[in-house]
Amino acid sequence: MLAANQQQIRQVWPFLRDEPPILLDWLPWSHLFGGSHNLNMVLTNGGTLWIDDGRPHPDLVGKTAANLAEVRPTIYFNVPAGYATLLPILEANDEIASAFLERLRIGFFAGAALPQQIWDRIRQLVARHDAHMTMTTSWGLTETSPACTSAHFDIERSDCLGVPLPGVEIRLVPVDTRYEARIRGPHVTPGYLGRDDLTADAFDEEGFFRTGDAMSFADDTNANAGLIFAGRTAEEFKLSTGTWVQVGTLRPQLISASDGLITDAVICGHDTDAVSALVWINPVRASELSEDGVPGAHLREDLEATLTRLAHTAKGSSGRVERLAVLTTPAALDAGEITDKGYVNQRAVRETRSALVNLVVSQPDAPQVVRGPAR
Repeated sequence: MLAANQQQIRQVWPFLRDEPPILLDWLPWSHLFGGSHNLNMVLTNGGTLWIDDGRPHPDLVGKTAANLAEVRPTIYFNVPAGYATLLPILEANDEIASAFLERLRIGFFAGAALPQQIWDRIRQLVARHDAHMTMTTSWGLTETSPACTSAHFDIERSDCLGVPLPGVEIRLVPVDTRYEARIRGPHVTPGYLGRDDLTADAFDEEGFFRTGDAMSFADDTNANAGLIFAGRTAEEFKLSTGTWVQVGTLRPQLISASDGLITDAVICGHDTDAVSALVWINPVRASELSEDGVPGAHLREDLEATLTRLAHTAKGSSGRVERLAVLTTPAALDAGEITDKGYVNQRAVRETRSALVNLVVSQPDAPQVVRGPAR
């Protein structure tokens, strides 16, 4: 499975055969991204892996920036939270950014959706330094070794996952207006050891692995334009109106609408009449927030403007966030709120901060709550 997957990647990134990759990577080898994907890519192609002692955390990202300037990787892998934390340093320090981009061929993200606003800022940074790095992504799961698709062509949207890798079959099964993606190929697990029940449930009648991820087409008239990630069906919830909320797509839309103000978000509102959210804001605006989470007047105005911009692009109640509250402490790894891959666990945050969830859901007039435009 692992060898087949590396060969599939080499066929869409043929430069790997002639240019052994140079990576700087903090991602843990116990997970598919850092181990099955990145470490195996270095081993397969005779490359070099520098282990980064930084992390996508305000106290550690400075180490990552310094390490990038020293190593000057040819491919850079990170999760969206990592890019969001690193980007302000690169935008403010031309020397570090220039060194980082000097021989960088590909910037790659996975593990979660990258907000379009972050994508656009990265491309502006590349253009400013006259560099040649291309941003891209792919999609897959632990059970698929991991990569199933690749955007190995120029794309304009951060949510485009590309097309199937060589030897990968994707079956698209209709789910409301989207499709559940199911996978078959030499890189897919044959099942779960000692758990025939789980194995039977994991595959459909044609032998395709059920991923639970929803997809749509970037262009309904041209399948070659690639697939769009349309949410994780298990993360979705219904409003009291019966309308489904697609957390995986709404979260990056909210972040993008904030124009850099919101750094991450947790979508709430299960069985209520409206979507709400808990958000983390850019640290440079933290002084405008009281200890108990009440935003100052200017910060409140900017958050209200964010909700208004999002509402103007929404096609219904499930595509807008009607109220939010700002989190005053970062996501806690020890509490399971953030994974060791660096992205937020939506369910865990809602559980550990249930009091704030209840506040934003049931007390819209509380001073901590920011409200969007009325429907």
